[in-house]
Amino acid sequence: MSFDPVFLSRIQFALTVGFHFIFPPISIGLAWLLVVIEWKGWKNNDDHFIRLGKFFAKILALTFALGVATGIVMEFQFGTNWAVYSKFVGDIFGAPLAAEGVFAFFLESSFLGLYLFGRNRVSKGLHWFSIFMVAIGATISAFWIIVANSWQQTPAGFILQNGRAELTSFMAAVFNPSTILRYTHTMVSCMIMGAFFMAGISAYLILNNKAAETAKRSLKLSIIFGFVFSLLALFPTGHEHAKQVAETQPEKFAVMEGLYTSSDSAPLMIFGYPVEAPPEMKLPIEIPGLLSWMAFGDFNHPVKGLDQFDPEEIPPLWLPFVSFHNMVILGGLFILLMTIGVYKLFRNTLYESKKFLKILIWAIPLPMAAIQMGWIVAEVGRQPWIVYGLLKTKDAASVTVSAGEIMFSIILFGLIYVLLFFVYMFILLRKIKHGPEPA
Repeated sequence: MSFDPVFLSRIQFALTVGFHFIFPPISIGLAWLLVVIEWKGWKNNDDHFIRLGKFFAKILALTFALGVATGIVMEFQFGTNWAVYSKFVGDIFGAPLAAEGVFAFFLESSFLGLYLFGRNRVSKGLHWFSIFMVAIGATISAFWIIVANSWQQTPAGFILQNGRAELTSFMAAVFNPSTILRYTHTMVSCMIMGAFFMAGISAYLILNNKAAETAKRSLKLSIIFGFVFSLLALFPTGHEHAKQVAETQPEKFAVMEGLYTSSDSAPLMIFGYPVEAPPEMKLPIEIPGLLSWMAFGDFNHPVKGLDQFDPEEIPPLWLPFVSFHNMVILGGLFILLMTIGVYKLFRNTLYESKKFLKILIWAIPLPMAAIQMGWIVAEVGRQPWIVYGLLKTKDAASVTVSAGEIMFSIILFGLIYVLLFFVYMFILLRKIKHGPEPA
């Protein structure tokens, strides 16, 4: 049996990126929640928040370490598996990656050390400032990574010369048409991840009577945090990002919305099952005209369907469509759960609602599932392009790496990642079961 090296390289990169991206959203969301927790502990001299800071700081350190370890692998793959791509975009792609390392990673990692080991060794104000800078560094780091990826989606600020893209305007490349909208939506999703992560852990502590009075503070904070950002994920960030995709990547928009035929009053697909060959949507449930209105503000605005594009330039149909709609469903679920949480908080019944607290525990991985689905829509929906409109994925792979070598690395990475994940979960669960330190 023979395998296509390009297909295997795609699988390898999907594996490494997908596993790595488990950890940064938790780190970013948790860091900003810790900014609030440490502020309350410092300013109010509140022992409950001081203990929460110590407890969640250990979890942040563990998660950050795994994020760094798994992130390094991705950058090596650009040179090993995607040499043609690296040559084509190196003049542009290297700049944001270098900026991420210089302006963000060193800031984040340096202040993380001060935050973790400086408690009771530096002033309380400086200690709070250290976690604030960790959160800032993580946020800046995410920006530069989004810049690099967004340029692949909507390239700008370059010229084609000598068979490669050469930078002509750094600002135009950084602030290409999709950067800000993709960045804000991604950051909001990280905040939701952090909120559900903290809420689920707090719910566990309350149900098991482990520092329950302390955990009530973190549960209240995470419920309010999650409620606000769950709404922001829907509007304006999610809505505006979808409008941007409709304008700049119409093929992706048609696939993720299940629009196979162009229409002057495009319907919004509520449910359907896409079939690849021939392109067909089975069992469709639609709302007439709503897609035109949501994307362009006019119920009669024409929207291009897949029939308007070259079949060779249409993304896969099933995976982006299913991922997008499941992501939207989960987004609605997040709003519902956090609204219930706010209501119970207002009625002073949150901490006694055992069924709801159990739901929060089981809901911890759901934001991560939504985040992974969002990236599937972004990356699979861009196919067959690795750089939209300029370089196809099949033309970007290294020609000297064999299928056998890639398959070996996939198996090796897979085994290592399984081991790392079990180690992470083992240590994480031990810390959670131990709970915050006694008063």
